[in-house]
Amino acid sequence: MEEKFDPFVAEWSSFVKNPNFNLVEKCLKFAQILEYPDLDIDEYIQKINRIGISLKESISDVKNPTYLISMLNEHLFENLGFSGDDDDYFNPKNNFLNEVIDKKVGLPITISILYVEVAKIIGLDLKMVGFPSHILVKYNEEMILDPFYDGILLDVDDLQGILDTNFDGQLKFKPEFLDEIESEQILLRMTRNLKNSYMQSFAQDKALRCANMILAIEPESPEDIRDKGILEDRLSNFETALKYLNKYLEINPNAEDIDFILEMIRSIKAKN
Repeated sequence: MEEKFDPFVAEWSSFVKNPNFNLVEKCLKFAQILEYPDLDIDEYIQKINRIGISLKESISDVKNPTYLISMLNEHLFENLGFSGDDDDYFNPKNNFLNEVIDKKVGLPITISILYVEVAKIIGLDLKMVGFPSHILVKYNEEMILDPFYDGILLDVDDLQGILDTNFDGQLKFKPEFLDEIESEQILLRMTRNLKNSYMQSFAQDKALRCANMILAIEPESPEDIRDKGILEDRLSNFETALKYLNKYLEINPNAEDIDFILEMIRSIKAKN
């Protein structure tokens, strides 16, 4: 059975690969495609610009990065009230930049995108860091900041603490965890976050669209091939489910969840 063409996924893939759009524009397009069809992208770009301009007007001509970071933190987190959403972390809306701007709460990834963008307006060149399970921001190699927790400065012990919390002490810190993450990988990470949130809330159609959006950019991703198979099964698309679950086993024959996937395949075949 041939899979249905999804124009939204095609539009997304084209947008992500287009170098004429920056990360903020792509994040807002992401929201527009998935949840907010009437979203005015230019309006939200202007909202970010106004945040940055109001900060710029309040600071002196000093270009010291420590001073600028201190003023950025004060402006975003104290004056404007932005914060990481610890209370409702897995709310799908935390993945959408427009929601973060309006509600002033978000995930490490969305808060960091806003943080870096506002920093640009005051001449501060910050980079996003693809730290496992928790996006961070850095200035050069000397300052690692966590916008989810009000832009606090982190040392190696703090970084190991994040890993211990999220990986039950099974993952040790490596310097490469602080490498800069490119825009495409940021967008893939956001889409995976959202896919997982939708799967947890049983929004199967939306989760499947996310899986398809990821596979349009990274077609050989084992985790997303597997999740597409699982979601197709939940939506009773059994032939497509088998195709993707079998493909998952082909490219990842030593997967830790192999017994679960084999049982799922047997169950699907028994339904046909």
